[in-house]
Amino acid sequence: MGFPTSVKDHPVVQRAVHRLDDDLGDPRFGRTLMRCLDDTLARTIRPMPDGTAFVVTGDIPAMWLRDSSTQMMPYLALLRDDTALQDLLLAVMHRQFDYIARNPYANAFNAEPSGRAHDPRDLCEDPWVWEEKYEVDSLAFPLLLAHRFWAATGRTDHVSRTLRTARTVVTVWRTEQDHERLSTYRFRREDGPPSDTLQNSGRGTPVTRTGMTWSGFRPSDDACLHGYNIPANLCAAAALDGVAELARHVHDGELAEDAARLAAELHAATVRHGTVHHPEFGSIYAYEVDGNGNALLMDDANMPGLLSLPLVANVPSTNRV
Repeated sequence: MGFPTSVKDHPVVQRAVHRLDDDLGDPRFGRTLMRCLDDTLARTIRPMPDGTAFVVTGDIPAMWLRDSSTQMMPYLALLRDDTALQDLLLAVMHRQFDYIARNPYANAFNAEPSGRAHDPRDLCEDPWVWEEKYEVDSLAFPLLLAHRFWAATGRTDHVSRTLRTARTVVTVWRTEQDHERLSTYRFRREDGPPSDTLQNSGRGTPVTRTGMTWSGFRPSDDACLHGYNIPANLCAAAALDGVAELARHVHDGELAEDAARLAAELHAATVRHGTVHHPEFGSIYAYEVDGNGNALLMDDANMPGLLSLPLVANVPSTNRV
């Protein structure tokens, strides 16, 4: 299967380049935009024999669920009349859905069952899995991409697989609402910095149930200090809202209700337990909490972070909690 390797002649790209050139008075910005869009298509997409597409992330020969989603999101604006680009994004999403069905706790996968891994001594022995650092956002981003693809194109030929994946995700996120009692997930890495492994025999630092869903690792792939990552929970709630809309569109009332209910739980719990009082700014979101009174005030450069919530969680930039 052949996929497009350039969008330099796409009218939307041309308009964006001209706008950058006119507004900034320097053609380097327009050229950089076009080069980035084209390089992603030409250098990171690998057509697979099963009709899906593998997306390599950076200089590591693995496909991250979060990163592959964000690598494709800039092309959403170009999809309306471009069926070749539409088919490419569908191929990426189908591979993501296959990976999630295989192991919803893994964050990065191999193109084939090669057994390659970041660290071969990790607990996970699945030859498809490059790394099994569980991150809430790894499940949220493919669902966000699927919903935005539908909104951009009106196509529904991916919806059945999206909703099947969503059922898996809902099950995992509900399990991890009660991580201490219900979860069997563990991650230990014996060598390396403390940020590369989970404390407490691989369970992570202790948490108390709050209604939020637990995450072992941050979008940066560093271990969470406290198990409830606030941006990830808000991103998950937004992804579930999109699932509910898709499910209603195809008359799957049961999934629509379940997804909407869990989204509301995550959002309400995040507002209740994930905020702290700042002496200057009032109530603000923490970055992580544990339900035991501990909170971490910082942000992460990767998405979802607090600053990126307007982009990935439907949180207005003027939101003050």
